[in-house]
Amino acid sequence: MAGLTKDTPLPTAITLHQKSRVLEIAFADGRSFQLPYEYLRVYSPSAEVRGHGPGQEKLQANKREVGIERVEPVGSYALKPVFSDGHDSGLYSWDYLYELGTNQEAWWADYLAKLDAAGLSRDPLPQSGAPAAGGCGSGSCGCKS
Repeated sequence: MAGLTKDTPLPTAITLHQKSRVLEIAFADGRSFQLPYEYLRVYSPSAEVRGHGPGQEKLQANKREVGIERVEPVGSYALKPVFSDGHDSGLYSWDYLYELGTNQEAWWADYLAKLDAAGLSRDPLPQSGAPAAGGCGSGSCGCKS
């Protein structure tokens, strides 16, 4: 997380839109961004996602349906979202949120390309105990469990 400077844009409004899963943030310089929860989750500034140095990043998959249960303020410089998948260790400073908004199109395209190259999906994994369509337990393989 970069430090805040006198040039760091400060937010003037922050709104969570639960139905569309978007955090809307407006800044004092007049710019505003609509940041999907999934985008915020996969670009979490936490060590769990970013690692502790270059090359240690962990690609986040299966986050299409992730929600934000609540957002906690951190002093007067950041937010700490609590995501529905239990992730809650990312501190999103004002400058990082601004950077996320400014680079959203390019970073999202990069993320999608990395997912594709890794053969991973944005879609949630099937719930345990619920057989996948046509899979074992559905009856289509002859299994009766």
